[in-house]
Amino acid sequence: MPRTRPTRAHEGRGAPPSESILDVAFHRASLATPHGPTKPQRDRLRAQLKVVRSSATVVRHLRLATRRFVRPPLTDFERSLVDDRFGAGALDRSLTRLRRAEERIRGLARPTERSVQRAAGSEELGEIVRSFYGRLASFVREVDPDLVRLAEIRRYLDARPHLDPAAPTLVVAGFPNVGKSSLVARLSSARPKVAAYPFTTLALQVGHADLGFDRLQVLDTPGVLGRRERTNPAESEATMAVRAAATVVLFVLDPTESSGYSIADQEALLARWREEYPSLPIVAVETKSDLTRRDTDRPHVSARTGEGVDELWSEIRRRVRPTGELPPMEVALEEPGASTEEEGPVDDTRGDSEGRPRRTRRPRRPARSTR
Repeated sequence: MPRTRPTRAHEGRGAPPSESILDVAFHRASLATPHGPTKPQRDRLRAQLKVVRSSATVVRHLRLATRRFVRPPLTDFERSLVDDRFGAGALDRSLTRLRRAEERIRGLARPTERSVQRAAGSEELGEIVRSFYGRLASFVREVDPDLVRLAEIRRYLDARPHLDPAAPTLVVAGFPNVGKSSLVARLSSARPKVAAYPFTTLALQVGHADLGFDRLQVLDTPGVLGRRERTNPAESEATMAVRAAATVVLFVLDPTESSGYSIADQEALLARWREEYPSLPIVAVETKSDLTRRDTDRPHVSARTGEGVDELWSEIRRRVRPTGELPPMEVALEEPGASTEEEGPVDDTRGDSEGRPRRTRRPRRPARSTR
């Protein structure tokens, strides 16, 4: 039975994925114990089972490596994150190579089974199985880099929040330490880490809030510094969230400048985003209003005291415009023009001009006094 060996790409990083896949496949194949009236028949069946079991086991593992990306398929936002971190097209290339490897393995197994049926004796059967094992192993080793890459992408995505593409998303963005996470905690179920130093939020975090019949996703993002180049991975994720996931962006400004960033730099980034994303609703909000309040027409809030949060929430609801088919909860509960009479049972003895049964109505009963 051939043994796998680490390739250069994996030296110093443990055994390559192909080694564990082939170990499982060959072990499963070695457990074949067919029944037959004669030894030659048993040898032939054993060789056939080794081919079938080993190839089927390898194919199953290759499919398991791709399942995270095909069922269900990645959302546009997830794909944008992957392309930004691993390079455009890297995921698709690895998936394609694994599909081709599966096709090659299936194409190898079918003629090998026919060769087993025509083999003259146990020695020829053994040679056929060894040759099959060798080629099967080479096919799996060739996709080792792709298996490693897919595992890295899977871990990367699993560490990020999964956003429902059908639900509206509020992306909270801005410079580091301006109060984004504190505001997210006020607006949603998220409980992000809050601290008085920059870059507390190093990855995307999501919370939820009720929006009538819709569920609003509130995405807390790492701080961005407004640099066009030399952005770190956390900044790239925040920018990607604004570009690919946002229904509405809540851009948080700190007029106190206690974050360490001037209001001029914050205003510059806000203006740039409005220019780069002209069709994206961006709500600018000034935080820490309990410390400083500028004379602007923007919402002013304090996540510490709660000042202005209700007004901001109303503005968010107006901008988001629920995407579900049903109206917001408070609208659905209102029935303007509703009759003050209750419908009674259908009176089949009377009909309208087209012969349809009419309902008899009775006055609504007054509420009983509690006295």
